[in-house]
Amino acid sequence: MPDPKAVNSMFARIAARYDVANHLLSGGVDFWWRQRLVRVVHDSHPKAVLDLATGSGDVAFALADGLPPAVRITGMDFCQPMLDEAVKKRPASARWASIEFKQGDGMALPLADATFDAVTISFGLRNMADRHKALSEMRRVLRPGGQLFVLEFSQPFFWFRPFYYFYLKFILPTVAGIVTGDRSAYEYLCGSIELFPGREAMSQEILRAGFKSVHATPLTFGIVALHEAQA
Repeated sequence: MPDPKAVNSMFARIAARYDVANHLLSGGVDFWWRQRLVRVVHDSHPKAVLDLATGSGDVAFALADGLPPAVRITGMDFCQPMLDEAVKKRPASARWASIEFKQGDGMALPLADATFDAVTISFGLRNMADRHKALSEMRRVLRPGGQLFVLEFSQPFFWFRPFYYFYLKFILPTVAGIVTGDRSAYEYLCGSIELFPGREAMSQEILRAGFKSVHATPLTFGIVALHEAQA
């Protein structure tokens, strides 16, 4: 499992160029992934949403744009430089200004039990040192009947794997190194993607953390999955 101190240091180093790298390396598909997430969160009609591993805030901002103004949104991350980038972007929209950003560890959330109707985590679960502990914490802060939404890299459809892994191993780290100046960070991230469980295995992990009714939707040839689960 990832070392928390190393992961925190890595994200601190790439924080300033993180958004640019994400958009470039995904070919802009990350915008569509976020919109898919926002639509299912919207359909769950939450009143309070926690966006965990919020990073530079892109998911939190998309939620603010796509959910009713009365919905309370909290963005939480353990890497302060990433949160600093989110705060810099917040003045761009009056609705974004209402988002509360907090520093917190996903494996020991500084939040009361049964506080949120929905928890979202996008491309952050694979960086948790203990996924079971992190998922259990998400379950703890959800109200009974609340919804968990995990948007994360997954294992692609069989026919697409050779192309995808060639991109991950040889193209992505090189381009990311040029954009961010930190090739090693993206070598780690690519390795974490390759080792992450597929949809079925991830669904079982979510169930073991106390969730029920887990449903996984593959996106973009299966390289990403959107897991929905009920507390």
